[in-house]
Amino acid sequence: MVSSNMFAMRWRKSLLSGSILAPVCTELLRNATTAPRALQRDKDYCVELVRKRDYEGFLCSLLLPAESVSSAFALRAFNVELAQIKDSVSQKSIGLMRVQFWREVLDDIYKDHPTQQPVAKELLKAVKKHKLTKRWLMKMIDEREKNLDNHAFRNLQELETYSENTQSSLTYLMLETLGVKDVQADHAASHIGKAQGIVTCIRATPYNCSQRKVYLPLDICMLHRVPQESLLRRSKEKNVRDVIYDIASQAHIHLDHARSFMNRVPSKAFPAFLHTVILEDYLNKLQKVDFDVFHSSLQRRNTLLPLYLYIRSWKNKY
Repeated sequence: MVSSNMFAMRWRKSLLSGSILAPVCTELLRNATTAPRALQRDKDYCVELVRKRDYEGFLCSLLLPAESVSSAFALRAFNVELAQIKDSVSQKSIGLMRVQFWREVLDDIYKDHPTQQPVAKELLKAVKKHKLTKRWLMKMIDEREKNLDNHAFRNLQELETYSENTQSSLTYLMLETLGVKDVQADHAASHIGKAQGIVTCIRATPYNCSQRKVYLPLDICMLHRVPQESLLRRSKEKNVRDVIYDIASQAHIHLDHARSFMNRVPSKAFPAFLHTVILEDYLNKLQKVDFDVFHSSLQRRNTLLPLYLYIRSWKNKY
């Protein structure tokens, strides 16, 4: 496991392709480089897991207030552990066993008897420090369990429910690490989580199709007469692009709703909503390629993303 200094140097090297990003990366790395020289192994494990599996969440976490960073990485690492169950097992029964493991881990955490798993130990610290609501963590587990079947979402509403119980629940927990308990902030978090879940479903389509799996809502596919085989063939026909347009439009609507609360949401909550920058960036790129979800440009990482995140954080907006 790498030390905090080695980790910071490696991340700096991967991002600093030009002088324009230098001040951005300096600010983003502030929390990492001011930590003790030898980070605890469990904390290192969570940070590295998130960096590898949820790079955008990793960037957003580095821009949180210092007192929330470790807890944010613990929560994101927990989310990663749950999210990767489906793709890492060949049989549903094995997936159910892993989900049950995390359900028992969570029960033990709230009894103050965590297992010696690194994410569990860091999650215990976060729960104690911020008095995190168990219900949101359990919703994340329960929804991942329901989603172990390799079936497409029946309709857009089902995708939104899945997104609410996974991504929105995670955002509610991020608000708690910031000490925010506010109804308007919760409303915004709900819409942002739904937008994130929808965008994630769209973004994952090329990879899922390469595995001969399709999860896009069936009602939208049927509306535009798009059989699953067309998606598996990576069709660029107009009706396929219409499907993506309709689904992406719903994500955009949720983003607009979330931002409509901005004047009523305490500014202390804004760091939990930085993911809107990433969603907006992807939706704009998708529009530029006329909603061709298989376009190669959508598979490339935006090297300016740290800059965009820093600017939005500096402006204290979402």
